[in-house]
Amino acid sequence: MARPTVFAPPHDRAKQLRHTLLSRLKLRHLALLQSVHKHRRLSSVALEMGLSQPAITKALKEVEDIFMTPLFERTSRGLNPTPAGEAVLHYATISLADMDSTTKVLTAIDTGLGGRVRIGVTPHVPEALLNATFTHLLGQTPRVAVLAREGTTDELVGLMGAHELDCVIGRSFHGSIDVEITQEAIYQQVPCLLVPAKSRARLSKGPLDWRKLAALDWIMPPPNTPMRRTFNAIFLGAGVQPPSPIVETWSLRSIDTVLRREANAVTILARDVAAELAAGGGCAALPYELSWNLPPISFFVSPGIAQLATVRSLAASLRSAAQGLGA
Repeated sequence: MARPTVFAPPHDRAKQLRHTLLSRLKLRHLALLQSVHKHRRLSSVALEMGLSQPAITKALKEVEDIFMTPLFERTSRGLNPTPAGEAVLHYATISLADMDSTTKVLTAIDTGLGGRVRIGVTPHVPEALLNATFTHLLGQTPRVAVLAREGTTDELVGLMGAHELDCVIGRSFHGSIDVEITQEAIYQQVPCLLVPAKSRARLSKGPLDWRKLAALDWIMPPPNTPMRRTFNAIFLGAGVQPPSPIVETWSLRSIDTVLRREANAVTILARDVAAELAAGGGCAALPYELSWNLPPISFFVSPGIAQLATVRSLAASLRSAAQGLGA
């Protein structure tokens, strides 16, 4: 008579899996999974890793044994991750990113620096806050190395989630964040309409009229971004269909160039950032007070990173600088 199959209770299975991961899992296993996900074919993985295909096949089976479940499904189009494989690949990406970051921090320390900070900054953070950021970080003793990346808030927060950035200075938003990240509002910006300097007198005539403004050549943030949705909401709130932009960009250099070239160009920027552009002589703010606020500039950080002394002191420095701007 055949013995009935006995399944381990979930608690026992979790305990066994944890023991197996701690005793057998190596970083090379995670690197293998990333390569398989990248290439989808073991022959390409073998070529990249400088091993034979049978060795790669054996290694992948070993990894799946360690995780106690299939991680890839074999199809005619190659290897596709299973749901368990997707979860493990997320863990592998974060773990390898952390190891790469640790390597670079230790390398910086070996050269006499005090460490390394990876920071993301959105294009529309005012220069005063940027100055405060770099003055603080580069004024440390010993000095710290800084990696600075620019992008939209959602892009940069996504890089934080992948452990490729330590903190972000950007505009508050309420998008989906897959990891625990805190955002602290530190500075409120006031919006203004920005037009070519040569057109300011003409476009300033009469009261604020969103219907007339909609007929101009708009520079807007890229589609499907929080600020683009804000732009659209402004027009809809005024009972006007949002215009189709002639240029979609976050780049301040691109905005400045278009405003210098196109007599009917217009955009909305924070007043302090607009003043920085206007100092170049190519553009000017219209004299209208807008009846709404931009989402505040915020400091984004994960709880673990927030405890680092360098990051804590940076947050305090930004708060102080923001208070000075608001005074």
